[in-house]
Amino acid sequence: MNQSQQAHQHVLSLIEQACQHVHRDPKSVQLLAVSKTHPSQSLREMYQIGQRSFGENYLQEALEKIEELQDLQIEWHFIGHVQRNKTKHLAEKFDWVHGVDRLIIAERLSNQRLDSHKPLNICLQINIDGQDSKDGCQPEEVAELVKQISQLPNLRLRGLMVIPAPDNITAFSDAKTLFDQVKSLHAQPQDWDTLSMGMSADLDAAIAAGSTMVRVGTALFGVRDYSSKS
Repeated sequence: MNQSQQAHQHVLSLIEQACQHVHRDPKSVQLLAVSKTHPSQSLREMYQIGQRSFGENYLQEALEKIEELQDLQIEWHFIGHVQRNKTKHLAEKFDWVHGVDRLIIAERLSNQRLDSHKPLNICLQINIDGQDSKDGCQPEEVAELVKQISQLPNLRLRGLMVIPAPDNITAFSDAKTLFDQVKSLHAQPQDWDTLSMGMSADLDAAIAAGSTMVRVGTALFGVRDYSSKS
């Protein structure tokens, strides 16, 4: 068993153990491999052992990988902050966008999604604990955004994404409460099925609170090299 296989199996076992502790089916939690700063070959190796969903934060880097790995059936997730000048590439190249926090961004993504593509899956990024350093809409804005965005034709609004402060022990449960509260406002409530929260350090707490997708990078790929990133 090579290093990639060992790392992948280890993370899957952590997810399984966390689910067992709260009597959840491990299949109810998806592993998103956060591959930012890691080379395409590392993604290819992880794909070959069964990983299909990969998350990228940097658009230009992600576009290069999408081109290099176009022979693979990868589900591409953009998990970085979404700026207006990035929406065209996101709408054309990605399967999921997690960082939507304004109506104008959602409208641009819907308008720029190609007719030949399936609707773009999106999550609303919520600044669940009011951090000045974090992007995301405020919790009190979510209800109206859900009603508006769920009407857009080329998007599938799937749920919420949060990145709470490390010491906030209630943020995950607050996010789950909000997730449940606004589901009834969705034009297509059957699509409202994704709570993207939890990383390597807080995976247990996120899954206990109801996460359906955990974003794991270092535990899968090793320490990141940010030297070439701005």
